[in-house]
Amino acid sequence: MMVPVFVTMLLGLGLGWFVRRWLGLAFVALSFVLALGQFLFEVYSPEHGFSMPWIQTQVESATAPMGG
Repeated sequence: MMVPVFVTMLLGLGLGWFVRRWLGLAFVALSFVLALGQFLFEVYSPEHGFSMPWIQTQVESATAPMGG
């Protein structure tokens, strides 16, 4: 799924270096838009909304007594 992002970025860098700078910038901007879409696709869940399971932000309550 990241292939279109990398291809457009590679095209943007190549076109900007060898052909036209504005065309290269357009492809780099397109690659950023595709990367943003990919990120939102990865973190959206229909049942939980937007969540990132690799970042836990909930504080868990300690119910067990300390020092047992």
